Amino acid sequence: MNESNQSLSVGAGGQRLDVFLAVAVPEVSRSQWKGLIQGDLVQVNGARCKPNRTLKAGDEVCWSIPAGAPAEPQPENIPLDILFEDDAVLVLNKAPGRVVHPAVGNESGTLVNGLLFQAPIFQELERAGIVHRLDKGTSGVMVVAKSDAAMAELQRQFKARETEKEYLALVWGHPPPSGRIETLIGRHPKRRQKQAVLGEGGRKAISNFRVLERFNEVSLVQVAIETGRTHQIRVHMTHLGHPVVGDTVYGRARKNRLPVVPERQMLHAARLMFTHPTTGKRLSFEAPLFDDMCHLLELLREE
Repeated sequence: MNESNQSLSVGAGGQRLDVFLAVAVPEVSRSQWKGLIQGDLVQVNGARCKPNRTLKAGDEVCWSIPAGAPAEPQPENIPLDILFEDDAVLVLNKAPGRVVHPAVGNESGTLVNGLLFQAPIFQELERAGIVHRLDKGTSGVMVVAKSDAAMAELQRQFKARETEKEYLALVWGHPPPSGRIETLIGRHPKRRQKQAVLGEGGRKAISNFRVLERFNEVSLVQVAIETGRTHQIRVHMTHLGHPVVGDTVYGRARKNRLPVVPERQMLHAARLMFTHPTTGKRLSFEAPLFDDMCHLLELLREE
């Protein structure tokens, strides 16, 4: 593929953006279009968008496909830390540094590639059954669907805020013992690759935090999120004045010295609760910390 600055006007609305493009340009698959959209290489009416955007008649869709754009994701033998698995769902502890979806610049080595190798069913499902995501540098528990019905039900639960998600984060400084952060979050007005707390516009984002331990320069906090906005905890903790340790996007350079310098943001999805899409049973899963965060905490406790 080697196209650039292509565009189409939408005749009849009602279709998802990725479906519209896959029909209009069939030599590029729907999953490839998703990667291009998530890589900000597709715009609707001059604005970035999501794959599930519903198009309206008259919308102008523009895109650019760079040479060597990612092909269909291929199965790769990537070890997965599986916490639970049955016919409907797979629950795993995502390693830090693992990208969830293939996209421009991350065509292989992703969680999707590992799932495609794990079981044939993931090759038949949209997005390989993934219903939510974690940032590359964030570790922790995720649930993946193993059937179309399970995927639809889990997507409904996430959208309806029927899931419960708790994170552990090391943050700079000493926040109040507990608190609730409720803001609007949207794209940063100047740095479009970042999210920001906005005075107007954006989407409601709610995080509840509680300090678990305090150290000389940092604190360990538990954060329960009621919404799932992009980079929500990282943005909210920075807004509070206590950015996540190791966050090079929302944090800032610190003269403070830690026992070891973290190579990623110290943020871990520790617990996830949802209703099993088949049995209706309420399930709760906890994911242990990975070695890097465990080691830093041990050193901090020894100071």
